[in-house]
Amino acid sequence: MSAFQTAIVPAAGLGTRFLPTTKAVPKELLPVVDTPGIELVATEAAEAGATKLVIVTSPGKDAVAEYFRPQPELEATLEERGKTDLLAKVRRAPNLLTVETAVQDKALGLGHAVGCAEGNLTGADEAVAVLLPDDLVLPTGALKKMAAVREKLGGSVLCAFDIPKEQISAYGVFDVRDTGDDDVKQVVGMVEKPKPEDAPSTFAAAGRYLLDRAIFDALKRITPGAGGELQLTDAIALLINEGHPVHVVVHRGGRHDLGNPGGFLKAAVDFALEHPDYGPELGEWLRARLANS
Repeated sequence: MSAFQTAIVPAAGLGTRFLPTTKAVPKELLPVVDTPGIELVATEAAEAGATKLVIVTSPGKDAVAEYFRPQPELEATLEERGKTDLLAKVRRAPNLLTVETAVQDKALGLGHAVGCAEGNLTGADEAVAVLLPDDLVLPTGALKKMAAVREKLGGSVLCAFDIPKEQISAYGVFDVRDTGDDDVKQVVGMVEKPKPEDAPSTFAAAGRYLLDRAIFDALKRITPGAGGELQLTDAIALLINEGHPVHVVVHRGGRHDLGNPGGFLKAAVDFALEHPDYGPELGEWLRARLANS
């Protein structure tokens, strides 16, 4: 039995940094080489034990959930033409897990978006995973480690990166205590975007959360914070103050930010270089391009 069954992916944003493309195509469906970011995140959730994905969308973004629906006519055409490789790609996302949607009518913050998914939960959901689709956390085992920590220590478990202190002011930062495991820290507080000299640690929040069901009660009790929005970190801080155990797993890998074109391009190049069909030729082209720059 997994530590969680349901994963929530907030995908209600307008994708303004990718305009004008996102007038018609949701940012979450933009392909990293040949696979949309939302599928990469869903695959990570499924590999960690999720059986249901709740996509929090906004009105007009039905295409994100539709991506996970079977396409019988397309599948039949590919099968008739013997295009088995393409058929496998088309069937991959619908076979990952069950997909449901929740609608966030107004952009009132990440905490509000997560709260919108409460109605999709059942009595069996003692904890839920939250994965931000803009964050690709590599390699993809972080959520599995977080689930193992919850099984052992209970409460909520978050993902953290160890960030150079001079860069820390761009992140939410954890105030932590040692646990005897260098990669697991107890969280006693959180600070949003502190000055480097004021940061309680160099451990910064990444876009992966494994949250006890108690988070939904906390979300109902917080007031708007930064930007006038309901912040998920404020709800987590409330739970910490009330004695709810919260830990972070320090992820020693890398990450890509798909939320802006520059980060998206880095992810595409990184994934393409690892792709057997595109990597060798792309590597040669990049070396020649950089040599002539």
